[in-house]
Amino acid sequence: MDRFEAIRTLLAAVDGGSLTAASRQLGMPLPTVSRNVSELEARLGTQLVIRTSRKLLLTDAGNAFVVAGRRVLEQLDEAERAAAGEYRTPRGDLLVTAPIMFGKLHVTPVVLSFLAAYPEVNVRVAFFDHVIDLVENHVDVAIRIGHLPDSALVASRIGEIHWVVCASAAYLSTHGTPVAPDDLAEHDCIAFEGLQMVRTWPFGRGTDAKAVAIRPRFAANTADAVIEAAIAGVGIARLTSYQAAGAIREGRLVSLLRRHSPEPIPVHLVHTGPALVPLKIRAFLDFAGPRLKAGLADIADI
Repeated sequence: MDRFEAIRTLLAAVDGGSLTAASRQLGMPLPTVSRNVSELEARLGTQLVIRTSRKLLLTDAGNAFVVAGRRVLEQLDEAERAAAGEYRTPRGDLLVTAPIMFGKLHVTPVVLSFLAAYPEVNVRVAFFDHVIDLVENHVDVAIRIGHLPDSALVASRIGEIHWVVCASAAYLSTHGTPVAPDDLAEHDCIAFEGLQMVRTWPFGRGTDAKAVAIRPRFAANTADAVIEAAIAGVGIARLTSYQAAGAIREGRLVSLLRRHSPEPIPVHLVHTGPALVPLKIRAFLDFAGPRLKAGLADIADI
């Protein structure tokens, strides 16, 4: 029995949820998949999975073995990449994540330029507005917006963003312009929220910091929808500087209450920091860092 092949087969079955899924993923006959898993269990002298008609369930021993097996295969893959030269020249696949709109506006152009500069590196981008585990999801580099918790991750600060309260000129001509945060009580607002309602906006810094209640006329869970509503004159919106920058520069939105802005929010490039960093990751960090930093500096005055 090829032990590494057996471990890969088991992980493919667990990740896919069935032996059939592993067969499709690996391009391996289903009987071979089943035999590999059975022989692995026989070698270990314990049951790793419980086979049902619909899916596979891991036993306690199976759970522990899968965790260890992933670690072993990652170390093997790292050794193979080193032998293949990944640590001597930038090459291979790279997975980069970022918040959705920041990724669209700032990360994608940088990645496209990076691809032109490094023809032997392939990049896959995945944009999410929630934090994902880099190790569990095999992410090479992430752009994180917000204060970072203590962790083993390696972070490099590339700038900051800030909150922008804005509205269309048409709305302001009809309803007036707020000059202080408390004036928002007299205005229609646009909330940027998901399933959880947001009914206050923070203003001020230090001892002047406070939360101001708002009255949303419209709420949406995407920045694009909030921007569209604000441009249409529905009310006053609160967005991050990178989300609002385009519409403000084009004159479709007007920035408000700037001297009452809360503390800015840091932006970092983050990676897992293995002892031996592949050149594809080092090359991307060195390439993307200064360009993203310049892009953030360019919207600092929005």
